[in-house]
Amino acid sequence: MVYAPDQLLTSLLKEVSRSFYLTLRILPGKVRPQIGLAYLLARTTDTIADTQLIPLEQRLQAMQTLRDHLSGRRSGSLDLGELVSRQGSAAERTLLENCASIFALLDNLSAADRHLVVEVLITITSGQELDLRRFNGASVEHIFALRTDEELDDYTFRVAGCVGEFWTRICRSNLFPHALVNESLLIENGVRFGKGLQLVNILRDIPGDLRQGRCYLPEEKLIALGLPPKDLLLPANESRLRLLYNFYLDKAEAHLKAGWTYTTSLPRGCARLRLACAWPVLIGLETIQLLRVGNVLDARQKIKVPRRKLRQLILRSVLLYPWSRAWDQLALADRPLPSSSSS
Repeated sequence: MVYAPDQLLTSLLKEVSRSFYLTLRILPGKVRPQIGLAYLLARTTDTIADTQLIPLEQRLQAMQTLRDHLSGRRSGSLDLGELVSRQGSAAERTLLENCASIFALLDNLSAADRHLVVEVLITITSGQELDLRRFNGASVEHIFALRTDEELDDYTFRVAGCVGEFWTRICRSNLFPHALVNESLLIENGVRFGKGLQLVNILRDIPGDLRQGRCYLPEEKLIALGLPPKDLLLPANESRLRLLYNFYLDKAEAHLKAGWTYTTSLPRGCARLRLACAWPVLIGLETIQLLRVGNVLDARQKIKVPRRKLRQLILRSVLLYPWSRAWDQLALADRPLPSSSSS
């Protein structure tokens, strides 16, 4: 299905963005197109990277072609050919069908905003390409793992931490260019914010990733526990992993607390921007609490925050906003651990 240009950042984005669309809707109109476009472009390259029915080199070539278009080294039409027909998801097929029109939206941005969008996409695609090469040939019978914490930190920066920097710079220039803020600290915490969200995703998705042959927990840490990556396929080994797993949960929580510092450091008059940042922090912290008690190696368990709890978090953040002290404490209060039955 081909969308009209004015539908790309509305109907199409809603179709492919899942939970991010909620955040996007609350953003101020001055930055919504830039951030929405960056998201669509990132989802496009991610879809290409994940099309496993297409040979690796063909996917890498398609991603390079998109990068060349982004950087201006190549012009002309974008033809993704077989990649479109190989999509099992209707939404992802539609996304690739509209790829050329999505790229054309870059021309609607100011030179400064376009530069920021291109810059963050180049970094994201470098992480996606690194992922493809690192896990080439991986399967449930042959699980490949990251080697070190440094590799894990680098990966979370490339695919998410860089988004925190992009978000900060684009919002700063368009929404509060003259506000007195510590910009370097804001960017630092924005990067940690993105890393924290990605780390939560990694820790939540371990069973699914393992069945694709991917292990993002560093192998050197697992081997030190006597747990080669293949042993994580067995839910019974969760207790042996738990101490190390909690270490990474603590790291993710510390990153998200930095994300909350980031959120409360934004000018208070930017209420819509603050709420757009607050919701993923609050949801991420709630997800961490669930991960502290569920069996995180059991593929049958779908550990996620219930919709009723999501609505409560969002409503509370909106209702408390007029009271700055109470609102600023939303993510800092101690959260009781949920019972295992609630996960």
